[in-house]
Amino acid sequence: MSALFPLDTVRTRLQLEESQTSRNTFVMMAEVYKQEGLAGLYRGLLPVIESLYCSNFVYFYTFHGLKRIANEDKSALRDLLLAMVAGSINVMTTNPLWVVNTRLKMQGAKVVTTQRTASRRYKGMLDGLIHVGQEEGLSGLWSGSGSSLILTVNPAIQFMAYEAMKRNMQRVYGTRQLNSIVVFAVGAAAKAIATVLTYPIQLVQAKQRHGHNYEGLPQKAGLIPIMLYIIRKYGFRGLFKGLEAKILQTVLTASLMFVFYEKIVGFVFAILTGNRKTTIKH
Repeated sequence: MSALFPLDTVRTRLQLEESQTSRNTFVMMAEVYKQEGLAGLYRGLLPVIESLYCSNFVYFYTFHGLKRIANEDKSALRDLLLAMVAGSINVMTTNPLWVVNTRLKMQGAKVVTTQRTASRRYKGMLDGLIHVGQEEGLSGLWSGSGSSLILTVNPAIQFMAYEAMKRNMQRVYGTRQLNSIVVFAVGAAAKAIATVLTYPIQLVQAKQRHGHNYEGLPQKAGLIPIMLYIIRKYGFRGLFKGLEAKILQTVLTASLMFVFYEKIVGFVFAILTGNRKTTIKH
């Protein structure tokens, strides 16, 4: 997340800045750097990292706890369903953190302010949670939670696309085992498909968390009203604003995370077994 945070910054700004005309991810990145420096590209990194710590802990703790309860049924479908349940619990538990970090990320940015963010400057995560709770109540802290719950289908779409493409590739390879490059490419493609199909919901989610300036539309508007408003005003293309940056971030993050994960696992295994050569080989 730290290495690729500028992509996340660009994606968020493209989603929220209605007047933004830059469409190319790297052009937008250059504009932010020119106007606000490196600090602009990394604004809000700390609260995002804090939210990731909490979110990943809740998700994996819940997921593995559910796996222990349902240990008699071992199947990919079971894991998929448990992952969606764990994702839903994670959403309802940590949504306030993501609401605040979205606003912190845009704080001080050259972005059109909204009714929610016009007069408020948060000092940090805790300060943001307190003020959002006081000023907007529980509904403010859980803004976008409905969209987030729908987005738990993202891994289901990714899983189905992955399995379908893998079967097709296996027909080409015959009895030979798919190599790691092919598996990674299939995984990246499956993630890209899931991202494209669910991206409009992610865009609406960002607007629900940060706020919007849509005339005649309440700040607490739901997923469908906001989506229909965007379609009326910008057409279907408006639902995919910032998609390029999101796909770049998603695919690159997945690849980096995979590499780091394997290296860390190999290193820890080498320490536990007392075999330094395992680390070098891995």
